[in-house]
Amino acid sequence: MAQPKYITDIDKITEIPEQERSKLKAITEKFVFRVNDYYLNLIDWSDPSDPIKKLIIPNEGELSEYGRWDASDEDTNYVVPGCQHKYKTTALLLVSEVCGAYCRYCFRKRLFRNDVNEAVANVDPGLAYIENHPEINNVLLTGGDSLILATSKLRKIIERLREIDHVKIIRLGSKIPVFNPMRIYEDEALLELIRTYSTVDKRIYVMAHINHPREITKEAKRAFEALHNAGAIVVNQTPVLKGINDDPFVLAELLDKLSWAGVTPYYFFINRPVAGNREFVLPLERVYRLVESAKSLTSGLGKRVRLSMSHTSGKIEILAIEGGKAYLKYHQSRDNEYGKFMVLDCPADAAWFDDLPGSEYLWNRPKKIAADVISANDLPDLPLH
Repeated sequence: MAQPKYITDIDKITEIPEQERSKLKAITEKFVFRVNDYYLNLIDWSDPSDPIKKLIIPNEGELSEYGRWDASDEDTNYVVPGCQHKYKTTALLLVSEVCGAYCRYCFRKRLFRNDVNEAVANVDPGLAYIENHPEINNVLLTGGDSLILATSKLRKIIERLREIDHVKIIRLGSKIPVFNPMRIYEDEALLELIRTYSTVDKRIYVMAHINHPREITKEAKRAFEALHNAGAIVVNQTPVLKGINDDPFVLAELLDKLSWAGVTPYYFFINRPVAGNREFVLPLERVYRLVESAKSLTSGLGKRVRLSMSHTSGKIEILAIEGGKAYLKYHQSRDNEYGKFMVLDCPADAAWFDDLPGSEYLWNRPKKIAADVISANDLPDLPLH
């Protein structure tokens, strides 16, 4: 396969002025940097506000005091190394600590620290746990990016999962369809793997991360088509991000282009309060208005998207924000409170569930299941090298 060239040294990107590169180097010492030449070519370097540039080129705001490394306390969800089990029917296997490129808003940027080892190469303990828990009917391979794995490695994991009868759905969390679409449509072994193990009764889903309509190139559409033809179902999720897609017309165009390409709009997320993410924060009410405006411009197919927060306690759907009140419900719940309806005051600057007065009384802070998992929130601010 003709693969794009990967770049991990920001000094190699000469489109960025040298003086600016020297400032950004300090950021890449704290938050890892990686991109490829295919994706870099999507940037309009003449536009200082280019959204694709903001997605993958560091910004000085990343060094501002803000958030936590693990804003949703994922350390409390590990049952064995590399395997999280937060919701009854779903397990996560963190199979990679590498991505095609590193999005600056990433909610798991802690995984790319040298002193964090949450993703594992040996998934056997996770597979054994899943096999012994028949309530788990779907498994998400994530990280990092599941499709950054060699197809041979991916095949071993998927074959093992397909030996577990109660696992009906395998999900592949990935931004590769837009970061490196050639990896998909030029890899016949990958497509054959999907053809073999995505069946009428047991599907493979690709959980794509497409943030902006400009990422949907002819190459990306070719990757979607290859996945569809192989029997995979492709859905999309993206946070709504300041300076990137915080425009109702941009979001509506994204919903339309996804629907036209046969990719289901799945979630719009609230940006998690993760260390380094200050530049992307929007108030909850602003995001709600953006999403509702975007939905008014698209078809019913685009309107399938849900606006949600991935909070420590569960996925909290934002139903409405009106008259200074937030109307919410648990779309997923760690503590089996599915559908719980909540009405809370919503200050104008509230950007997360925890910013809503009284929210602290509506959930219980979880304790770690696996005591030997080190929380990234307890580590030094700068990664250990």
